[in-house]
Amino acid sequence: MRYSQDHKAQTHQRIINEASARFRRDGIGATGLQPLMKALNLTHGGFYAHFTSKDELVETALRAAAAELDAHCAMLFSQEQPLHSFIDSYLSQWHLTSPDQGCPLPTMSAELGLRGQHSATTDAVLTARLKQIETALGEGRSDAESLVMMSTLLGALVLARSVKDPTLAARIMDVVRESLKTQNPEDKKADQ
Repeated sequence: MRYSQDHKAQTHQRIINEASARFRRDGIGATGLQPLMKALNLTHGGFYAHFTSKDELVETALRAAAAELDAHCAMLFSQEQPLHSFIDSYLSQWHLTSPDQGCPLPTMSAELGLRGQHSATTDAVLTARLKQIETALGEGRSDAESLVMMSTLLGALVLARSVKDPTLAARIMDVVRESLKTQNPEDKKADQ
């Protein structure tokens, strides 16, 4: 039975969406192609009608996650207090418990680096966030501050996700959230 081009495009997108969620939730190495395709009621062999390799799927799924993240961050950075909105969202209970829908950097970037598969998409995701943070920080602040902030957010989320005790996870996020917001008060901008 032959399928239409539209059906193939829809199937292709379903594979990307499922892979993007699984890579962010479980990691790249823990996401096998056979279980991925089975979850979509597709055959393992059918994968190769859409992608030449798992590496190609990883990069495509990372780009899809980045596009989702770009839209979400654009909304956050358009708020009255963009840094506080971004910090609150990044270190939220939702982000802690929904890695399949959140930022791909905590799960995927370390694994890509360890595998020696550095990704230009990872660079683009990080660069986009750094530019948004730099803009929100305002003039007279160094670009190093945005890098410290992003690294701190990422590290706090990774640590919070790694601990068993939910009270400790919440404490990690609460302490880092308040520390970053105190170091970068936006109240001054709102008062001016």
